[in-house]
Amino acid sequence: MVKLRLKRCGRKQRAIYRIVAIDVRSRREGRDLRKVGFYDPIKNQTYLNVPAILYFFEKGAQPTGTVYDILRKAEFFKERTSS
Repeated sequence: MVKLRLKRCGRKQRAIYRIVAIDVRSRREGRDLRKVGFYDPIKNQTYLNVPAILYFFEKGAQPTGTVYDILRKAEFFKERTSS
């Protein structure tokens, strides 16, 4: 099973997170299937690769709670339900 979850990058005290599609059994810094975006909590910036995220959702991937909140704040689901 695949999950969309955060992978920590950046320096000490200056974390940046990649949003990755990764196997459930892998650890946080384990090998990911694909990078689908990033999230910078300090600058409050988010980049999402929408086609890649949609692809993994179609395959049955589940986002973690934090990734779900990031997608919701970026109005990812609002765009999908209106069309």
